[in-house]
Amino acid sequence: MGPHDNDLLMNFRQDPSQGHSQGLPQGERIIMFGRVVDQFGKPVPHTLVEMWQANAGGRYRHKNDSYLAPLDPNFGGVGRCLTDDQGVYRFRTIKPGPYPWPNDMNSWRPAHIHVSVTGPSISSRLITQMYFEGDPLIPLCPIVHTLKDPEAVETMIGRLDMANSKPMDCLAYRFDIVVRGELQTYFENQ
Repeated sequence: MGPHDNDLLMNFRQDPSQGHSQGLPQGERIIMFGRVVDQFGKPVPHTLVEMWQANAGGRYRHKNDSYLAPLDPNFGGVGRCLTDDQGVYRFRTIKPGPYPWPNDMNSWRPAHIHVSVTGPSISSRLITQMYFEGDPLIPLCPIVHTLKDPEAVETMIGRLDMANSKPMDCLAYRFDIVVRGELQTYFENQ
């Protein structure tokens, strides 16, 4: 793991001394954090948490993303970290923008961050998404419409956490991930 793997403000930064812009991504700075736990609330330590997301304009740094929003030269949109002994993970990033869903005339995906969880106590890679509390596009999202259980959607909501926000810097969103059991987070690949 590199020193900036969980800091998306720094891990793709361009060097301003080489004629690049100020070197930081555009957008609202946020902290995304939480715990990876089992069905009994016990921490799942030393678990790899990977995330990927669109930039503040709603565009992914991917060759097949044809959305008209510009790429941010200082934002790669990917990060990773290991949970600590208490199952805690933490990323510093920017809040992604919504983007149009091409399968329908006027459908939009709400701001979201994709999350993958793998580790020694997890039998296979688990993939989910974190949506942001209060986003009015969540109930309109074509992906959310495929979920039959409204409680599954609730397991994918990151909650604003002012106690972990950094004053004059960034807001924090808590997203705990339950890897199995009745209260497990909804995983799209299960």
